[in-house]
Parts: sequence; C-alpha cells; structure tokens
Amino acid sequence: MGEIVNLNRVRKDRAKTEARATASANRAAHGRSKAERDRVEAERARAARLLDGSKLED
Repeated sequence: MGEIVNLNRVRKDRAKTEARATASANRAAHGRSKAERDRVEAERARAARLLDGSKLED
C-alpha cells in the first residue's frame, strides 16, 4: 500500500519551491548595486561605440 499524502501540503510545497526559484532569478536580475549597473552600462556603451567606429562607409 502506498504512502498517504496530503495534497494540499504537496501543492503548497510545490508553490513555495517555485516562488523560491522565481525570487532567486529576480535577485540575480535586479539585485545589483548602482555601481555594478553603471559599470555594465558603461561597458555596453563602450562596446557600441567600438562597433559603430568599426563600420565601413558605403
């Protein structure tokens, strides 16, 4: 005979696990300091300038 499980508990546990995964992803995406965001933006701008400067004229 199988083990008896409480379906409400299983649903709640699954929801908590999904919420933790979502929170972890959000922390990775939005949990950066202002200095880190500025550094990444400066690198992105530098790369864009370098790419634009390397284009050949028609």
